[in-house]
Amino acid sequence: MFRRLVPHPILSLVLVFVWIGLVNKFTLGNLILGTVIGLSIPMITAAYWPNRPKIQRPFKIAEYVLVVLWDIIVANVQVAMIILFKREPNIRSQWIPVPIELKSAEAITVLAGTITMTPGTVSAMLSADCNSILVHCLHTDDPDAVRDEIKSRYERRLLEIFP
Repeated sequence: MFRRLVPHPILSLVLVFVWIGLVNKFTLGNLILGTVIGLSIPMITAAYWPNRPKIQRPFKIAEYVLVVLWDIIVANVQVAMIILFKREPNIRSQWIPVPIELKSAEAITVLAGTITMTPGTVSAMLSADCNSILVHCLHTDDPDAVRDEIKSRYERRLLEIFP
């Protein structure tokens, strides 16, 4: 019964928080409307998610979000330093293939989105066999270190979240 009413509990919570953020005013009415939206959209769209991903360790999501937020802050400062203090000939942009172990389409999408949200990097393409993702890095002297950081900071955590 609970699964029919709340088919995607995490999505429902995210929708409630997004709604509150969009209206930019926390009131009881906005919370109720956000809850209605957060419960109804997943119920309406549940038929389109027949093989929804299983989240193995949901509390790891909070850790992942905190790591990504911290990395976004640090990367913003790094990109600002590159733009302000590096001359164009000294900027070493690199295309870096990152092999991935993730199998879930949702996990791969989260990884690609995370890479793109982090300033200075953009996920450009997923290989046809879904075994690697091509990442453009604004500036690096060591492409292997960038690859290893993506794998250790993001992919390792996503492997814990998604089976």
